[in-house]
Amino acid sequence: MRLLRSTDLALRVLMRLAVAAGATPTTRQVAADMGVPYTHATKVVAELQHLGLVDARRGRGGGLALSEKGRTASVGAVVRTFEGEGDVVDCEGTPGCPLRSGCLLRGALRRAQEAFFATLDPLTIADIVTDPTGPLLLGIARGPAEGD
Repeated sequence: MRLLRSTDLALRVLMRLAVAAGATPTTRQVAADMGVPYTHATKVVAELQHLGLVDARRGRGGGLALSEKGRTASVGAVVRTFEGEGDVVDCEGTPGCPLRSGCLLRGALRRAQEAFFATLDPLTIADIVTDPTGPLLLGIARGPAEGD
């Protein structure tokens, strides 16, 4: 299973903000820190804000901050939200798989997917920024970008 780019970025943004220690980096700064296009980061940050995981303030003195809900959010729940809860494979698509009425693979893949989420569900964003990850994240953080 491979995560969508938006899921990966959502987790990295949450992790980056979890170690911000009172700083409020802008979306542009976080995008630069993560090495991703600003437009992609903007879409992900907007969704994280909509979910209540990130607080965003516009204008001078604004920036991003992890909400308490974001700090305690389940990694599995974040992944589910960005990935969707569909099956790993689309057996019912057009055209539908001719094996769907008697295939054992679909159930095995579903169990594997649930095991994946069961591993991520107990982890919070705060859990995944402890050493050695937290210091690495702090190392990539830049000062204010010009023009921000």
